[in-house]
Amino acid sequence: MGEQFRIEEDSLGEMQVPVDAYWGAQTQRAVENFPISGITFGRRFIRALGVVKKGAAQANRDLGLVAEETAEAIVAAAAEVIAGEHDDQFPVDVFQTGSGTSSNMNANEVIANRAAEVAGAEIGDRVVHPNDHVNYGQSSNDVIPTAMHVAALEAVEKDLIPALESLHAELEAKEAEFDGVVKTGRTHLQDATPVRLGQEFGGYRTQVGKGIERVSAARDQLRELALGGTAVGTGLNTHPEFPALAAEYISEETGTTFREADDHFEAQAAHDAMGDAHGALRTVAGSLNKIANDLRLLASGPRNGLGEIEQPENQPGSSIMPGKINPVVAEAVNQVHTQVVGNDAAVSAGAARGELDLNLYKPVIAYNFLQSAEILSNAAETFGERFVAKLEANEEHCAEQVENSMALATALNPAIGYDAASTVAKQALKEGKTVRQVAIDEGYLTEAEADEVLDPEAMTHRVILGDD
Repeated sequence: MGEQFRIEEDSLGEMQVPVDAYWGAQTQRAVENFPISGITFGRRFIRALGVVKKGAAQANRDLGLVAEETAEAIVAAAAEVIAGEHDDQFPVDVFQTGSGTSSNMNANEVIANRAAEVAGAEIGDRVVHPNDHVNYGQSSNDVIPTAMHVAALEAVEKDLIPALESLHAELEAKEAEFDGVVKTGRTHLQDATPVRLGQEFGGYRTQVGKGIERVSAARDQLRELALGGTAVGTGLNTHPEFPALAAEYISEETGTTFREADDHFEAQAAHDAMGDAHGALRTVAGSLNKIANDLRLLASGPRNGLGEIEQPENQPGSSIMPGKINPVVAEAVNQVHTQVVGNDAAVSAGAARGELDLNLYKPVIAYNFLQSAEILSNAAETFGERFVAKLEANEEHCAEQVENSMALATALNPAIGYDAASTVAKQALKEGKTVRQVAIDEGYLTEAEADEVLDPEAMTHRVILGDD
């Protein structure tokens, strides 16, 4: 072996482990058994494992189940995992045993060996045991779903909601800035009655606001923790006070509220909460996709598109066409939506496939949920700061388009009737004139009446035009 490896043991025998690794035999077996994707869990999930192990050690210490000195060493080691000091010590592939046992044992071994150092021993001495001490009163079957909920709720509360609130603020600012800009509304991608650009942005602002409400509403079910159910939900080998006490410590560590699951059998055999919460993420991704698509259309051009807003020049848009600028940030948002929809398929399929007393899709559910939360958070913040905030209205062009719109004929209905208004619209289109010109030329309205009836700004309010 030389100095490259050390020997660690588990119930199946000896394993060679890198000499400087904190993980042990079971983690090494998982590394060798699952060379599937090269994808490992990220910061949020590793942090959550540390949070769960720290809370469990504190509860076991208080209940007299693990010696205080040992428990404090575990707490210190888990705190380092929480802080991100040992992320490189979690090499297990996401695609592993469906219970996530390999990741649970990875955490147990890393924390046990680091805790041994804290206690003055050496790595591998097992003065702190990964099963007997770090995993005391726990099972992978309740630890992993607990870490899933902790990671998911932290991602939602600390990343996604703040990012959406930032985007909401940028849209609200543009709503006010563009309130006086009258433009052509469009339904079926065809000209419709006038609308203020600020009204359209108000719609986007409301979409994001309702998205925040949807995501916020999904948080409560993520507060339930499976910890304390152990293998199948019965709580075998766990102190009756352990689940609630550990949940208190987890709440203290995260700064958010967690509680013992209403039903441990449901919490371990099904992951409906993760599926439902991810559904809210999928809906938000769809909202951002709609907004990004609209802004791309409104900024299309600059000379042969709609051209109603000016997009920011974030970067050159072409390797062959000089001066071309593309809506690159909006396109990134579109692609995030596609990924989140794919993730939702994985999460919902996994959540629906619990068998008897355990759902065996825990790792893939956790990974896809957390990826969705991360890329949605980053997309929302970037979209707001680097695209929405830099948009400018092309007011003159918007006014020209409104004046030339056939949809202005709609405002003629109360004044001259639907049939006459339809005749005016068709004649205007055929002769290349404006609705205003034809209505005056054909004697339907005087110039003064046309100014009143065909006032584009007035059409953006809930009034019957032509009435006193």
